[in-house]
Amino acid sequence: MRKYNINALLVIGGFEALECLLQLYEARSSYEEFCIPLCMLPATISNNVPGTNLSIGADTALNAIVETCDRIKQSASGTKHRVFIIETMGGYCGYLASVGGLASGADAAYIFEEPFDIKDLQSNVEHLTEKMKTSIQRGLILRNENSNENYTTDFIYQLYSEEGKGVFDCRKNVLGHMQQGGAPSPFDRNFGTKIAAKAMQWISRKLNESYRQGRVFANTEDSACLLGMRRRALLFQPVVQLRDETDFVHRIPKEQWWLKLRPLMKILAKYKTSYDVSDSGQLEHVVLNRPKESEAMAAI
Repeated sequence: MRKYNINALLVIGGFEALECLLQLYEARSSYEEFCIPLCMLPATISNNVPGTNLSIGADTALNAIVETCDRIKQSASGTKHRVFIIETMGGYCGYLASVGGLASGADAAYIFEEPFDIKDLQSNVEHLTEKMKTSIQRGLILRNENSNENYTTDFIYQLYSEEGKGVFDCRKNVLGHMQQGGAPSPFDRNFGTKIAAKAMQWISRKLNESYRQGRVFANTEDSACLLGMRRRALLFQPVVQLRDETDFVHRIPKEQWWLKLRPLMKILAKYKTSYDVSDSGQLEHVVLNRPKESEAMAAI
């Protein structure tokens, strides 16, 4: 940094990029060269970076998974009573397995964030056995690569094969690096262009603000940020504040928005169970008129 006189840094990457930025920020007290504007753009297929709902690359990987799942399901169009067990990537983050399962019509998706036991596996086998009696005689099960160290893809395949004997047969498929590479989806191209442009504007502004006596010096919290999508807004969040939201052991955020979508999978797969996923709220009275804006302002 000193040799090339670098005045600002734009880091593009996944979880390692966040750890890198944190290390640079913490080393500012020892090395003056790191007192420059630092910005990170989240780009990983796993979508496991805290501070953003979506990362660049996750949409493309998801498209590849759904397309592959569709092809695998179509391969069974000539044969009935078949269940496919598919392993997706993503480390400990179950985003690809959950949202991919939702889009491709999976019967279940096993992920690390929602621990599962033998009873869950048993109820899924029973569900598939019942499903084979209907007109849809195919099943699809997704499993995240690190969802459980003991209930591996091979174990689940063998369990389903044994329990489904005489009712359905199984096939397993590890998608592997099929999910990486390929042409980026329109969403990813658009998203990447938008956040890169916004990051460069931010860096230019910070360089102007922190330029003093012929050199750049920025050591505040808000000069080392991650640019992420939170709902509909693109926000710059100091990486120090994201430290508390992160599980560094499993390299995932502590709270993930897509976990609320998971009950939908069971509803769509027609499981016989009860669901209570509603948020509490207050109803407005139908008859009583709302106070007019002028009255409300006067009351304030």
